[in-house]
Amino acid sequence: MGQKTTLERYGDKGTALGRVRGLGSAKSGTHHWLMQRFTAVGNLLLVGFLMISLVLLPNYSWITVRGWLAQPVPATALALIMINTFWHARLGMQVMIEDYVDSPGNKFGALLLVNLAVIGGAAFGLVSIARITLGTV
Repeated sequence: MGQKTTLERYGDKGTALGRVRGLGSAKSGTHHWLMQRFTAVGNLLLVGFLMISLVLLPNYSWITVRGWLAQPVPATALALIMINTFWHARLGMQVMIEDYVDSPGNKFGALLLVNLAVIGGAAFGLVSIARITLGTV
């Protein structure tokens, strides 16, 4: 005879722990954890590139920095920094809200505000980079 399943062992009268045993993870925690790590590594690499690029500039006048930013590689790197940093912040705030906000309504509202702030901040940053890069400023 094979092993009994959790339901067969405990039936509907088992304890909460007994009902949960053997069901595995919720399947989303690992992905979230990995995304936090990937965005953190991405931030380190991109900000490292930014710092080295800025140090190598001959001066920090508006014309020099704007000329540097008008090149495709620095503009793309800054856009990726903008997206990656806001995404990383969103993941961290989501974990804090899910862990410490108990009321479902408050949790939903807080997550909604965080998502709106992240989308708004990233969009503002990307538009600013585009305006400087394309020379409309």
